[in-house]
Amino acid sequence: MEKPLLSVRNLTIDIPVGGGTLHAVRGIDFDLNRGETLCIVGESGSGKSLTSLAVMGLLGKTIRRTADRMDFDGTDLTRANPRTMRKLRGARMSMIFQEPMTSLNPAYTIGDQLTEALLLHKPVGREAARARAVELLEKVGITAAESRLSQYPHQLSGGLRQRVMIAMALMCEPELIIADEPTTALDVTIQAQILRLLYDLGREMNMAMILITHDLGVVARVADKVAVMYAGELVETGPAADVFNTPSHPYTRGLLRCIPLPGKTERGSTLGTIPGIVPSLVGDIEGCAFRTRCPYAEAACRSEIPRQGSAGHAFRCIHEDGKRQAEEATA
Repeated sequence: MEKPLLSVRNLTIDIPVGGGTLHAVRGIDFDLNRGETLCIVGESGSGKSLTSLAVMGLLGKTIRRTADRMDFDGTDLTRANPRTMRKLRGARMSMIFQEPMTSLNPAYTIGDQLTEALLLHKPVGREAARARAVELLEKVGITAAESRLSQYPHQLSGGLRQRVMIAMALMCEPELIIADEPTTALDVTIQAQILRLLYDLGREMNMAMILITHDLGVVARVADKVAVMYAGELVETGPAADVFNTPSHPYTRGLLRCIPLPGKTERGSTLGTIPGIVPSLVGDIEGCAFRTRCPYAEAACRSEIPRQGSAGHAFRCIHEDGKRQAEEATA
């Protein structure tokens, strides 16, 4: 059996705040193989971006990260020193951030920023680095690529800047790319192009990819595996087809009801909603965090929640999946 490229067990992130400790991420487990795409989906504030920053070792100094295991191809990321992490970041692990205008340095040209990582991590000269930059800019669909090297970020549109960020992440041919909502600020047409580009490049280069999003339509198009996140926990994980065809957690089903389906959702009809608000994660947290919004909640939901299902498709709930699906079908 193939050994996962990235294996995470019991990842926890705590943030000191004025009223105590914010338990932002709790007990995260997942494996990712080479060439696979894992989509982490959930509402804003559920801990998706913090999880990715924890893997990259980019959390703030006051934030406490713990894990039973966080292994990247034999390297223990929980014990890796700053020097080791600098060797990994950009070379073997890359991240595409949500807003390229705040990620690109306005004082440096596109060419300088593209070639920096390659010059730092690989034994190549400046001319070879510039040639690689031009090659990747063309690969990500930027025309007149060579002339772009002398331009500054403010001279490019949002879509072009995001393509530059993708090219920058690919400069050293990493084994893992983390894309944190890379299409949020783009219009729908450009979104589709960027997502297709990321998917195709991942397949072409056999890269593993973690795609963070709150758009289930995006997930359906590109994911091999799906991890549904709510209030800092993974409430359901599994192959994309299983999660979409047989959603087992009430939160996952609530999210899917919010999506209009071509040919099924009638024009003008009301889409599904999830009532209530996300609970505070400051202080002690008991039981299921979703219980205040769940139609199936009962007293037992205040106790420890078991993980059910198979190793491939698992969910956290006290109810058996079949029972709840039958209740919903007759509702």
